[in-house]
Amino acid sequence: MLRILGSFVFPEAACEAAESKSRYENLFKKLDSNQDGRVDIAELQSGLKELGIPLGDDAEKKIFRAGDTNQDGRLDFEEFTHYLKDHEKKMKLAFKSLDKNNDGRIEASEIVHSLKILGIDISEKQAGRILQSMDADGTMSVDWNEWRDHFLFNPASDIQGIVRYWKHSTVLDIGDSLTIPDEFTEEEKKTGQWWKQLLSGGVAGAVSRTGTAPLDRLKVMMQVHGSKGKMNIAGGLKQMVKEGGVRSLWRGNGVNVVKIAPETAIKFWAYERYKKMFVNEEGKIGTIERFISGSMAGATAQTSIYPMEVLKTRLAVGKTGQYSGMFDCAKKILKTEGVKAFYKGYIPNILGIIPYAGIDLAIYE
Repeated sequence: MLRILGSFVFPEAACEAAESKSRYENLFKKLDSNQDGRVDIAELQSGLKELGIPLGDDAEKKIFRAGDTNQDGRLDFEEFTHYLKDHEKKMKLAFKSLDKNNDGRIEASEIVHSLKILGIDISEKQAGRILQSMDADGTMSVDWNEWRDHFLFNPASDIQGIVRYWKHSTVLDIGDSLTIPDEFTEEEKKTGQWWKQLLSGGVAGAVSRTGTAPLDRLKVMMQVHGSKGKMNIAGGLKQMVKEGGVRSLWRGNGVNVVKIAPETAIKFWAYERYKKMFVNEEGKIGTIERFISGSMAGATAQTSIYPMEVLKTRLAVGKTGQYSGMFDCAKKILKTEGVKAFYKGYIPNILGIIPYAGIDLAIYE
């Protein structure tokens, strides 16, 4: 740190400041590919990629929003230097918050301990993977230089942002459920980043459910017809193929896939809205309030898409040719049984969803 007494500057601090300026100059020259004294977003993207510097989501745009003070769409050297200096100060604070024993190095045990304080439990092995992503010299620990170089162009401004970056990269897997959102930041809400999570969750859910659809249909068939002939897994699959061909294994999957997007979107939206009802004056929310919010969100989502659950089940247990598709199935149910048929089994289903969704979201967060 630069310290001044009267007109004297400590040599060590002055040397460090000069070294930083030289490093900034060299880096700026490498990024300024057309040598016009300014770096635009395209130059930043290609330059950082060539240098192998890791970036967070939409990092370049965030850097320009923070550093481009005159809003001309380019960073001159002064803006570039100011951004890096300010960012390094924030990264230094984050580094020190993880360096619990103040030895100038971050080790796996310190990451485990720090994340536990934030309510995230990870193993030493997971912490080791985080270290490996930053460890340039193979010591299985990270010093300030390695930390600074790794996060130099990652706009995460505090330890929570860094943990969020780890969580969304491949280095940290804490077992997220695809149907459970992170709490959207104000920036994500303003810039529309939330829809990417919804889309990703919907696509992943569609792929996973399509892959396991035959087993899902077999489960329903065994629940309904299991007592007839003592149906087992192999026999059940053979019976479905014999009755309707290979395609029948995926009967009802179309409805299952279609309902994922609205179910996920409604659950996300409702959870965020219900949480606001319980936020205290400090802007915080407790575990019990999260449980209640999650329960209400789960109930809201299930109530909205429950008719699709009925359609999925009817298609799954239906015989070949009984329904030509989900619209035909809905039309026949409405004609023969009325609107109430779309909510058969709703009460026991919702009684199960309320504690499930509440526990799911409360324990996750």
